[in-house]
Amino acid sequence: MVDNLLADNEKLVRDFGASPISDLKEIPDFYTFKNELIYSHRDFDKFLKAIKSGEKCAIVSGFNASGTIHFGHRPVFDTNLYFQKEYGIPVFIPISDDESYVAGKVKNQEEALKYSIELAKELLAYGFDPHNTYFIIDQIYTNIYNLAIKLSKKINLSEIKATYGYKNDDNIGLHFYPSIQSAHILFPQEKFGIKHVLVPIGPDEDAHIRICRDIAPLMGYNKPSILHITFLPGVDGEKMSKTRNNAIFLKDDAKSIIKKVGGAYSGGQKTVEEHRKLGGNPDVDIACQYLSKFFLKKEESETIIEDYKRGKLLSGEVKKMLSKKLVEFTSNFQKRLKSISEEDLKKCILTNEKNLDELFKKSR
Repeated sequence: MVDNLLADNEKLVRDFGASPISDLKEIPDFYTFKNELIYSHRDFDKFLKAIKSGEKCAIVSGFNASGTIHFGHRPVFDTNLYFQKEYGIPVFIPISDDESYVAGKVKNQEEALKYSIELAKELLAYGFDPHNTYFIIDQIYTNIYNLAIKLSKKINLSEIKATYGYKNDDNIGLHFYPSIQSAHILFPQEKFGIKHVLVPIGPDEDAHIRICRDIAPLMGYNKPSILHITFLPGVDGEKMSKTRNNAIFLKDDAKSIIKKVGGAYSGGQKTVEEHRKLGGNPDVDIACQYLSKFFLKKEESETIIEDYKRGKLLSGEVKKMLSKKLVEFTSNFQKRLKSISEEDLKKCILTNEKNLDELFKKSR
């Protein structure tokens, strides 16, 4: 259940050289850092120093083009937004329509493109600045493949097989995709000369970035910095998964949210009488976790946790509080989503440049 969700994060520190975020002398004054939603990092201290020194910095934060936004994405999105709003830095968002296609997550490329456009719209509705956010949809910005080809010379098949476990009979698109993902991450350096790049990811995505960090200095780029987000449990206490339908999606209606939260994993006792007498366990209670990590100030959170432990607050009461917060949050998102126009999207979806003069200059 909930206790197992840190296993992937702990493994990165124990076996793959990541550093605990708790070891840093300085962290941003933001809830994702304070509420233990970020577990570890690679060179985040260097990125923080650069951004505070006024150097050119950017964030790259990818998204899979086979679904829609759910609450588990919030720690990454909010961290990205913090840096965008606080420091005015650009955020590049690759939406991996090609990976969704070659991995069989979508029926065809047309479906992948449709999902990509809709996701870009959702991300603007979430709050990203259309004047400082750049969506890389590879079917549209096909120039990205030229950078991927350039980088591919430093990635060999043995490394891909060892990292991902791909076999000889897996399609070649899967084998090549790490080169494309490295191109996404190094794109701000290649195109705009932005040397300090931060990539906030889940622990399961670290292998992709390790490959990119290995080849970056070989090709004359700075290594990207990484933040490892802690996995948020789904409403059933297990890792969030589309197949388990245990996430709160931002497009869910109020009735669905109330039903999901009502059936959420609880740290309460079997009966009201037992709960009043023995109290509950907020460390495994999903409603307590969501409220304390996302919605409540420190003092409010401490009060609710203590009342729950002592049996003053029942599981049903805490779930009702969470449902109200979630319905309000998703309703506001859905209203903003309706207001996003095609013109808004066109401002921030990167398209190919056809400047023949520049190309001829390079060829001379």
